This record gives sequence, structure tokens and C-alpha cells, in this order.
Amino acid sequence: MEISVIMPVYNAERFLREAIDSVLKQSFENFELIALDDCSTDSSYEILCEYSEKDNRVKVYKNEVNKGVSYTRNYGVSKAKFPYVALIDSDDMWDKEKLRKQVELLSVYPDTDICYTGSAFVDTNSVKSDFVFSVPDEVSYKKLLRQNVASCSSVLIKKEWLIKYPMAHDSMHEDFAVWLSVLKDGGKARGINEPLLIYRVDRNSKSGNKFKSMKMTYRVYKFIGLNFFQRLYYMVFYTLSGIKKHSSI
Repeated sequence: MEISVIMPVYNAERFLREAIDSVLKQSFENFELIALDDCSTDSSYEILCEYSEKDNRVKVYKNEVNKGVSYTRNYGVSKAKFPYVALIDSDDMWDKEKLRKQVELLSVYPDTDICYTGSAFVDTNSVKSDFVFSVPDEVSYKKLLRQNVASCSSVLIKKEWLIKYPMAHDSMHEDFAVWLSVLKDGGKARGINEPLLIYRVDRNSKSGNKFKSMKMTYRVYKFIGLNFFQRLYYMVFYTLSGIKKHSSI
């Protein structure tokens, strides 16, 4: 099995080396790392080029102008050589066994379209939280509507789905919209309930700002075709689960 790892990068010099190192130190080594700089104004692009010179698995691309994370991830998919894609943001990290354990799950359940994992958390000063986000062994479309248990940087997904349902736009949780579209279309999602993702919590990010995150979730529900009352219904569950999760971190 071969995997294309896609990492969009924008002004990430502070955490970028940790993110890249966590990928390159994976015990499963049969992958390429596609790192895409979205016209950073800091030293991110230079850091990427430094890694690409040292490790031929690292492929570096650069947008001519800032395009946003959805476009950049889609561009990465277009460059991916392999049938499975793993996604990671430039401030997150992986446990060294993350890809190996996902490959093992796919060998047991080859009909899996999306494989996600649990998460540990660190803040912007790399202080680790005691909280661990647990995930179910499987999740259906209706259950995922209530809570997005598939953190983007934990996901391993068949590339064909990302071609069929590309990331749409950055005014919503674009990854959540993709997972829902895949499951609505008959895809299967399975999880590994271990904190194989180390997620960095930034209170100033779009996911860290809870009010903004709620609005983006509402836009996801609208995007996938839920009517007004369905949106309100699932927003209740999503908001309550989000409050519980983030109050624990």
C-alpha cells in the first residue's frame, strides 16, 4: 500500500518542523509528502525546500497567490500519485505509529473509505492537555451529522472520494462537508480509538473561535442539502458535543 500525505502550509514557520518531522518519522515509510505553500510571507517555503533537499519523499509546491486551504488541499490531491491520501495541517503532529495502524485497519476492513483516529491536544506553547478525544469504531452519516469525530489531520481516505467531492470553500468546515458527502453516498468510515493525532489548539483559528465554528458548521449543513429545521436540529447536538469537548481540553 502507498499513501500520499497532503500538507497545506501558510505562515506556519513556528510549528512546521514539528509537523513535518512527525510525518517523516512514521514507522510506515511507503508514502510521499506533498507540502503546498499557500504564498506564505514567513520562512515556511524555505523550510519546505530544506526538507525536500534532504528527503526525496517530500514534494514541494507553491501557489502563485494566496488561494486558501480548500484550493490548496485540492491542488495537493491533483498531485497525489497514490490511491490513498492522508491529510495533516502544518501545526498538527502524528504519533509515529499512526499510518501503520491505519494501514492495518484497512487490511482487515478493505471496504473502509475513511479511516480516522482519536486525538491528544497541545496548545500553542506545546503544553499537552490531559484530555484525549475518543472516537467510535464506526460512524454513520446520521451520527456524523451530530458530531464530527473525524478530525481532518487524522483522516486517511481513498483519493477517489476527494476527486469526486473536492473541498468546497473556506467559509465552512470544508473537511466535514467532504466526510458527510462520502457517507451520504454510501461510503464507510471506521476509527481507531487511540490518540494518534496530536492536535494543536489555537484559540484564534477558525476552529478555535467557537462562535465562528458554529456558523461554519451551519453552512456545512446547508451545503449538503439539509432543510432549515434539520439544520437547527443537528446544530443542537453539534453545539452540545462541541461545548463538552472544548471545555475538557
